[in-house]
Amino acid sequence: MKLSYENKEREASILANTEAAVFDGEIGGGNLLIHGDNLNVLQALRASFSEKVDLIYIDPPYSTNTVYRIGTERTGTVSFSPEDDIAYRDDLGGSEYLESLRKRLIIAKKLLSPWGSIYLHIDDKIGHYVNVLMDEIFGQENFRNDITRIKCNPKNFSRQGYGNIKDLILFYSNGPDPIWNEVRVPLDEADLNRLFRKVDKDGRRYTTIPLHAPGETRDGATGKKFKGLLPPKGRHWRSSPEVLEKLDAQGLIEWSKNGVPRKIIYADEHIGKKLQDIWEFKDPQYPSYPTEKNLELLKTIVAASSNPESIVLDFYCGSGTALLAARQLGRRWIGIDESLPAIETVGQRLGPTYQLLKQITIG
Repeated sequence: MKLSYENKEREASILANTEAAVFDGEIGGGNLLIHGDNLNVLQALRASFSEKVDLIYIDPPYSTNTVYRIGTERTGTVSFSPEDDIAYRDDLGGSEYLESLRKRLIIAKKLLSPWGSIYLHIDDKIGHYVNVLMDEIFGQENFRNDITRIKCNPKNFSRQGYGNIKDLILFYSNGPDPIWNEVRVPLDEADLNRLFRKVDKDGRRYTTIPLHAPGETRDGATGKKFKGLLPPKGRHWRSSPEVLEKLDAQGLIEWSKNGVPRKIIYADEHIGKKLQDIWEFKDPQYPSYPTEKNLELLKTIVAASSNPESIVLDFYCGSGTALLAARQLGRRWIGIDESLPAIETVGQRLGPTYQLLKQITIG
């Protein structure tokens, strides 16, 4: 396999194979933007990237039978002919669409590491068919979530049906133990008022929890006295009396009027609540490219399912939001798109931080 490169930093062309050129820390800084048919490109990448990609995010066409164009006002100094202003064609439907996606997902699975994950962004019209397709390829046992993403404000379209403000993100792992960095979100004001109703002399909001837990400890330290008190019948201290003494000395135990101790938990030290499967990440009002997604949405996915120095792949990269999220979070990335406007848009957003591949020949 030979690849023809245009190096955006050196402004020179090189010929090399992927083993020598990709992620060597010298050519293009270790990231790839590839202009070409993603089916061919995915096949070409197998030689060097099988089981090396930790995260795939894709936002493929939605089978809408629509041609999406990019306006000249969004392209900066780049000019296109009337044909070139086509961002992409979403003109496959039915079984033809699903078969096209199937071919790409089968290869994508081979690129995923054993601890890798894939997130596929799709709409509610075709998403349930794609869900079944991904069950087949990745296995029902590796289905993690069907995430509902609130994408916009309510709209008053005149049709016989409810308004649509959501799309779907299908999350699958490539095995039983994927990379997972728990995502927490800050408590909102309603949570704070409900969970932390007390305020100390310094104005810090707090609550208290019992120092004991169910189950007796007959011989261990947690069954012994603390400040002359035994734990209630049928229970034991959550920590040894020695630890409880330290908490009390630090002012982290509140004593009731009846002499009952409870541990103080401050709101400003709370780690936040677990992110659930309904997300509100609205897309940009003035996108640089059709289908451009919310950057914070992509940063959430990249942070949760990859580690620093992981490889993140988006083979329908469009405006490059997933690639930008990967770069900002210290991940390496590969982006693929056959649309010239998409490639130009990514170039404008990410600057000279990657290697651009313009032609790929398998053989």
